[in-house]
Amino acid sequence: MATLSIHFDPAVIARLTSASGDDTIHVTLSLGGGSATTEAAPVIPHGPLAALMQAGKLKTGSVLTFHQRRANRSGRAVVTAEGQLIVDGHSSLFPSPSKAAEAVTGNVINGWTLWHTEDGDTLDQLRQNLDAE
Repeated sequence: MATLSIHFDPAVIARLTSASGDDTIHVTLSLGGGSATTEAAPVIPHGPLAALMQAGKLKTGSVLTFHQRRANRSGRAVVTAEGQLIVDGHSSLFPSPSKAAEAVTGNVINGWTLWHTEDGDTLDQLRQNLDAE
């Protein structure tokens, strides 16, 4: 009989243990090459967030948030290694900040100015800083 072995990075375990009942946790499983030490091929980000990720301005696992007081709504998203966004409460990945923001707000909206990093910067500010360098 085959044996299934699942190994989680400590960051994943920390995220799972800190999740609330309303959080959506995405876990991707893939078949390895049969060796316990098989290294995954590096993932190269693509899409609108790729330049920020490649410049080190945005990292895999970065948490983005927004809060709109007047509309009484907020959102939370996590950046994937591919440069997509996982939005809490949604099962699909979003290819751009604006599509992710639209999924939360229900309106066409500029996600570059809406989403904030944990440091408080908008994605647009990160992009402007990158362009200035």
